[in-house]
Amino acid sequence: MTLPFVDVSPFLEKGTPPSSAKEASAKSLFDACRDVGFFYLKGHGIPKETCELVLDTVRQWMLTATDEEKAVIARKDAGFGDGDGARGYQKIGENVTLGKSDFHEAIDLYAAHPSAPRSPPYQPLHGPNLWPNPSFSKIFTTYIDQVLLLGAALMRCMAVALSLPEDHFEPFISPSFWVCRAIGYPPLTPEAMEANPGGVGCGAHSDYGCWTFLLTDETKGALKVEGKDGGWVDANPVEGCYVVNVGDMLMQWTNGLFKSTVHQVVHLGSNYRVSVPVFFEPSWDAKISPLETCVAKTGGMPLYGGVTYGEYLLGKVASNFYTEEK
Repeated sequence: MTLPFVDVSPFLEKGTPPSSAKEASAKSLFDACRDVGFFYLKGHGIPKETCELVLDTVRQWMLTATDEEKAVIARKDAGFGDGDGARGYQKIGENVTLGKSDFHEAIDLYAAHPSAPRSPPYQPLHGPNLWPNPSFSKIFTTYIDQVLLLGAALMRCMAVALSLPEDHFEPFISPSFWVCRAIGYPPLTPEAMEANPGGVGCGAHSDYGCWTFLLTDETKGALKVEGKDGGWVDANPVEGCYVVNVGDMLMQWTNGLFKSTVHQVVHLGSNYRVSVPVFFEPSWDAKISPLETCVAKTGGMPLYGGVTYGEYLLGKVASNFYTEEK
């Protein structure tokens, strides 16, 4: 299995008329999402310099911040100080996938909750983002805004791919309840594996929302995508492209026509790997049910019941910080 390429450039400008370029992009997106669930996205329009600045910002902070500085923005359970159970810095081993600790550190960021209070205590996911410093906040806020425009463009491409009006998904994604992770992966050395039994850089999982736009450094052989035969295929970075994958909401929306493919990170290199995924999600209150056109293409019966995205996300996040009992 190899990851296909999709060119999103015909959809970057909203409101442009139908064209053969749009049809070609939509067909390549349909095939990639149906057959693999992962692809390289080119023609995205986000400058290389911007991407490099984001990665450099993460690397510098992760490698130079003191334990005390990291503790200032540490994730806290909801109801304690400025914690909301999800946002903030996570030390190595704190994030959990399928009950197993992951060998990475990260800062987790989320869109503002539509009913967030002005002051603590906060309910889960209702708090403010915990930024390392104003410069980090400015760089990431600008970058995330650019990726959100890209996500909306890819939703327009998806609509055409499914023979729907190009703006069909706009009410469901305006605004997107996006998620962003700034992640640092130390080398998964034998000593680290012994100290973290059963864990990998990030365990096998699928993503929760619509699209994941992965920005990563040049490290190869770390991101693994599960193939149809159950084996693992490297999704190595390609210059000028994002690695993009389908999330659970798109799989449910398309009644399983598009694949939310399982993937993991196993970083065995000697370097400190940095990655910044931005998860383009539906709105918090968006109700997601299988599209009739997709039900017709997948046997005529809905495979999923309706779900409100925010409720689905809360259920997933609740399991991200609790390991299986030894």
